Amino acid sequence: MKKSFLCSISLFLLLSAGLCAEEWKPYDEQGNVVRTGRDATGQNAVVSTARYEASKIGLDILKNGGNAIDAAVGVGFALGVCEPQSSGLGGGGFMVVRLAKTGETKFIDFRETAPAKATPDMWVLDKDGNVIGNEKEFGGKSIGVPGSVKGFLYALNQYGNLKRKDVIQPSVDLARNGYKVSAIMNMDMKNQLENMIKYPETAKIYLKNGKPYEVGDTIKNPDLANTMEKIIEKGEEAFYSGPIAESIVKSAQEAGGLLSMEDMKNYSLRIKDPVHGNYRGYEIITSTPPSSGGAHIIQILNILENYDMKSIPVGSTRYYHLLSEAMKMAFADRAKFMGDTEFVKIPLQGVINKDYAKTLQAKIDETKSQDYSEGDPWKFESKDTTHYSIVDKEGNIVAVTFTVNGVFASGVVAKDTGVLLNNEMDDFDTGHGKANSIIGGKKPLSSMSPTIILKDGKPVASLGGLGAQKIITGITQVALLMMDYGMDIQEAINFPRIHDAYGTLTYEGRMNPQVVQELEKMGHEMKNGGEWLEYPCIQGVTMAEDGTLRGGADPRRDGKALGF
Repeated sequence: MKKSFLCSISLFLLLSAGLCAEEWKPYDEQGNVVRTGRDATGQNAVVSTARYEASKIGLDILKNGGNAIDAAVGVGFALGVCEPQSSGLGGGGFMVVRLAKTGETKFIDFRETAPAKATPDMWVLDKDGNVIGNEKEFGGKSIGVPGSVKGFLYALNQYGNLKRKDVIQPSVDLARNGYKVSAIMNMDMKNQLENMIKYPETAKIYLKNGKPYEVGDTIKNPDLANTMEKIIEKGEEAFYSGPIAESIVKSAQEAGGLLSMEDMKNYSLRIKDPVHGNYRGYEIITSTPPSSGGAHIIQILNILENYDMKSIPVGSTRYYHLLSEAMKMAFADRAKFMGDTEFVKIPLQGVINKDYAKTLQAKIDETKSQDYSEGDPWKFESKDTTHYSIVDKEGNIVAVTFTVNGVFASGVVAKDTGVLLNNEMDDFDTGHGKANSIIGGKKPLSSMSPTIILKDGKPVASLGGLGAQKIITGITQVALLMMDYGMDIQEAINFPRIHDAYGTLTYEGRMNPQVVQELEKMGHEMKNGGEWLEYPCIQGVTMAEDGTLRGGADPRRDGKALGF
């Protein structure tokens, strides 16, 4: 299974609230994915998430007096109900907040951590260095300490206007009453059927007579509703101690994991400053380590800034060639240097340094594809790292990406809680002595990249997405198309994408066949990813100077924007 890093969506809520659609489905009467009708325009509000149900809940919270942070928390709980294969209370993530009154920005890191007893030796490797029995990807040894509940409630307490019940109750109702299975969710269930069958608590919720639910069927999760009601009553204490925590720990251990009650009790947030970069007068505010995404988005843009991109036809051979070469250099640095800064020292400022980008750009040969090893960003290091995004009527901006990692994660639902547990330990490297080697209490390297774009101090866009390492390249391409080519947000999201991390250029079959042939002649190893790549899935909202809001949602999965 390709790791999907299902970060859960991108949600963007702007200004007050309202609703322009009664019911919307991302599939037709035959159960096929519908690629159109994903965008929305509004003067008062636009919401774009990976699920229609979550967008509606977010708008309703704003309508009832909530601010951007209230809506972000409500949407986070909602997505954990109706997009459980991607995100939820058993996972973790990142939040970037910008406060309108002060311009202050904060990065809230609620990423999962490794259990205290975790070591690289917890996995048995074969002669080729692969983990035997997929224990790194599935089951108990893949489970980290979840951070979503603590992260969301911290944000609500620190910045929100409403009470826990106001923002969580709609998700309780959604879990009790149920939601419709989409074509994408049906596909995910079929792909992970073998793993889900292994765990009775998981099969009880997500399988019907041992088989995946059909498109249009209703799924209910009363255990999760009960869990959220306890969180409403007692806050984070209900999740990190007592019966819920005990069930999480017991279920993880019975599946072979190392999670303990002490791990749950000791989980803590990290509050940091986000990474700042700039591109042709735009300010980029994005995620910091243990996410590598923000730094490498800035790095790729820094490399491309050395070209007059506007003069390069969009979608041309030269356009994709330069993107591919810049991506490969960024991923070479990512593999060598990036990790959890509380455990390893990394050259963060060097990676995003524009002079360093010039040394990388000088290596690009415009006539052929090349392989790249890591550069030397230390020379440029200063002495002195689901997505959803929200802007409210005061101008507060929130961008959130959180995940349970792979599709249906570890496969383990904690007994009687309805909580699907992450498989985030799969994001560590195997072996000792690497920047991303596993250590108890350490956070694995991430690609999640909640991103805010400003110009002249005013919000221009908020972007984010899901799709493992493809998040980095997806956000970069959408941002580039808007900033250099003036594309509308939905047009930029729809435009044919590529991804090239380590030498294989994966492209969408909708690309110009002549361009594909020319790239092959330049030495690119080309891989057709289908008419639409399944990932990355990008959601976003743009803010025009006249106040018009445009929401774009990715037709590659279930995204939908609403506005009024």
